[in-house]
Amino acid sequence: MALGGGAFIAQNKILPGSYINFVSASRVSSMMSDRGVVALALELDWCSEDEVFKVTYEEFQRYALKKFGYNYDHKKLKGLRDLFKNAKEGYFYRLNKGVKSTNKFATARYSGIRGNDIKIIIETNIDNGDLFDVSTMLDNKKVDLQIVSATTDLKDNDWVSWNKSQDLELTASTPLAGGTNGSSVTGTEYQKFLDKIESYNFDTIGCLSTSDEIKNLFVAFTKRMREDIGLKCQAVLYKKETADHEGIISAENSVKDDGELESSLVYWTLGAEAGCAINKSNTNKKYDGEFIVNVDYTQLELEEALLAGKFIFHKVGDEIRILEDINTFTSFTEEKTDDFASNQTIRVLDQIANDIAILFNKKYLGNIPNTPSGRVSFWNDIVTHHKGLEELNALESFKPDEIIVEEGNCKKSVVVTDAVEVINAMEKLYMTVAVK
Repeated sequence: MALGGGAFIAQNKILPGSYINFVSASRVSSMMSDRGVVALALELDWCSEDEVFKVTYEEFQRYALKKFGYNYDHKKLKGLRDLFKNAKEGYFYRLNKGVKSTNKFATARYSGIRGNDIKIIIETNIDNGDLFDVSTMLDNKKVDLQIVSATTDLKDNDWVSWNKSQDLELTASTPLAGGTNGSSVTGTEYQKFLDKIESYNFDTIGCLSTSDEIKNLFVAFTKRMREDIGLKCQAVLYKKETADHEGIISAENSVKDDGELESSLVYWTLGAEAGCAINKSNTNKKYDGEFIVNVDYTQLELEEALLAGKFIFHKVGDEIRILEDINTFTSFTEEKTDDFASNQTIRVLDQIANDIAILFNKKYLGNIPNTPSGRVSFWNDIVTHHKGLEELNALESFKPDEIIVEEGNCKKSVVVTDAVEVINAMEKLYMTVAVK
């Protein structure tokens, strides 16, 4: 990222940018950016390689076949349907590299086993015997038709590139073959994804791997993005409660579906955390996805899970619900209290950090003089932003005079002292009833 960001210890940063700390207070255009953006690397049967590509919820519904090689309702896209229950858009990356399927007429556009489901049909055109109808078929459905006189007239489509040196000849059906998904994915491929995704903005990033080595890559990446780069995001990992960090959410439950990754609940959790509004909590949110969730826990196990920083689902009657919307942070101190274990708190703080950084970088950096009037303008924008959060019931008891904007150690820097009180949703009821 071009601009500096993250936390600061001393006023000694080199890059221009926004450096913002959050600590618990001692216990004695100012628009808010949208949420709902995820980042996820996957092993896929079909799609581009070595690039991050964006898919919105609407595009997934309408163009899943083109984007991922399967129709929206196909069983292979169960996880992505779970993801888009709450996410509005995603940045995706294909981890695996394989071999492209081929026949004498064409080669699949992408590698993977999905290319083996493509067939080429060449027929004589019914209206002109000198022309050919060249059809590209997927699962026996026509996905492309071209009427040409020779191979050189064919244009590559979403599914195949043509062998222009091959003469056209009639064929009822010539399948492509030899496509493979490639060998097993290692940490190297995941690291390539992390390197590429660093320049994007997203709310949550996910990892389906059960390998501690690979999960540790995401822990280190998330910490660096939050603390050094300045992108406030959270990572959703499978069974990684030992991370002990507010940026890491440990999805505890496995799924029991045959042939599915045991970590597949990461899909839904990733979307739910990204899509959750800053004035809402996922606590007690109903799981409305398609996987069979393992919720075989005793009351004691659920209590121990919360104390360990596990994001866990449990059964409430016939429904599956989130027990509590928490992250893995458990090492509470006077400076960082248990408030930081609440994902709702982290969402609000992250919103503030991202919004104020965008505001400063776009409006003030290099544009507004560091004068008393310039700092007052910046103060007014921060106050307006925080009042908006208060109106949304994300903050309470906001006091504008607790925001201080002053000149830093040099003429190019400004120092902001801020104080906020984050609202959390009700989670516990203690009630005493007097019977007379």
